[in-house]
Amino acid sequence: MIRFLLRSLGLLLVAAAFFFFVYDGTQWIANGKFSFTSVGFVWAQLNQKSLLLLQPAIEQHVPWLWKDVVQRILQQPIWAVFTVIGAILMLLGRKKKPLIGYAR
Repeated sequence: MIRFLLRSLGLLLVAAAFFFFVYDGTQWIANGKFSFTSVGFVWAQLNQKSLLLLQPAIEQHVPWLWKDVVQRILQQPIWAVFTVIGAILMLLGRKKKPLIGYAR
């Protein structure tokens, strides 16, 4: 059951990544210059309060994590981040390979 949920969530994230990739591509064609939609921008549009609460919470417990890791992730294109997370979830949820030979 958990594998099914991981594969489904991974597939949904890859589909969302494709949507944002197409969205950024159409903006590139329409505007004539390349710009991408970042994770931080989408998160701020959806729920800015949670994004503002995340920074002090992380800096209080692990100060280096905010500047070195989280800020870099928030600046990346959302389609790239969703693709990586979706692929990892689909790999974690894949079916086991059948055993060759004798099984115990």
